[in-house]
Amino acid sequence: MRTVMECMRDGIDEEIIGCAGEILRRGGLVAFPTETVYGLGANALDEKAAAKIYGAKGRPSDNPLIVHIADWDAIEKIAVDIPVEAKLLADAFWPGPLTMVLKKSDAVPLTTTGGLSTVAVRMPGHEVARALIRAGGGYIAAPSANTSGRPSPTKAVHVAEDMDGVIDMIIDGGDAEIGLESTIVDLTGDVPMILRPGYISQRMLSGVLGSVETDRALISDDSNIKPKAPGMKYRHYAPKADLFIIEGSERKVREKINMLVAEQMDAGRIVGVIGTDESFGCYHGGVIKSIGSRADEITIAQHLYSILREFDEMDVSAIYSESFDTPQMGQAIMNRLIKAAGHQIITV
Repeated sequence: MRTVMECMRDGIDEEIIGCAGEILRRGGLVAFPTETVYGLGANALDEKAAAKIYGAKGRPSDNPLIVHIADWDAIEKIAVDIPVEAKLLADAFWPGPLTMVLKKSDAVPLTTTGGLSTVAVRMPGHEVARALIRAGGGYIAAPSANTSGRPSPTKAVHVAEDMDGVIDMIIDGGDAEIGLESTIVDLTGDVPMILRPGYISQRMLSGVLGSVETDRALISDDSNIKPKAPGMKYRHYAPKADLFIIEGSERKVREKINMLVAEQMDAGRIVGVIGTDESFGCYHGGVIKSIGSRADEITIAQHLYSILREFDEMDVSAIYSESFDTPQMGQAIMNRLIKAAGHQIITV
């Protein structure tokens, strides 16, 4: 298969959108930009098309897909017993980086939902994404457009690295604005439950709904957990090298990372370090990369996946990263890092 790459960084190109929409309508796969990460889209209501996503990514079939819509009214076809909380959250955060888990209708095949009786729904903030959704029939299932388990793509070139020759089209809409996947909140229980943290924080959700809880599975490495949402069960976002998170006081973290790097270098290995603008000059060996400034946490989110992919290109054998406790996105950033590290955390 030849993958077509189309650039759409300066607004909507109706001809490209029309072509991409036709691909989706006939059961094909199109990667497209969103404000979070690039998505790999297929017709969510077409069982065979949704199954192609799992095949292209090498994704476990019990890992549910998110259905993307472009208009609130579209939700009525794919969900039933929609609670009032869903409309409150949509009014507050849609279009945007928030996914809601609702009870699914019969219109949504179990292939799309990973066999679950619930459906995850999002209205992306990126105008290209919404135009494509409308052109493609209104319901696009779209996980991140990467090989399953690898760092999610925040640039079209990342998609091409994993998907060239596997999917029909890639739409290049520039770099992702946020860089981490959407917040997922489950509205099917008695209390709204965060299944995956993201840009929309627990405090922001609570400001709209009141009580909002966080699922304990977020911090678990139990492989027997059945995922209610993408990213809950399997190792995700992972570089090829072993990744270790070092947490503790700033001084002790930097000392520990320098010690570990020295040990690796003495053994003749290439090793990577993930620090920040503030700590960059405190490390003395290895390939050192700043993920951004702790004073501007969005830069940390934007750069995380790109840095992990850059280390892949350098064939490093191990990566040592600082931990990141930032006010709004700290939980989301650490969730992704812990998944990428396979829960390898060193406390000092």
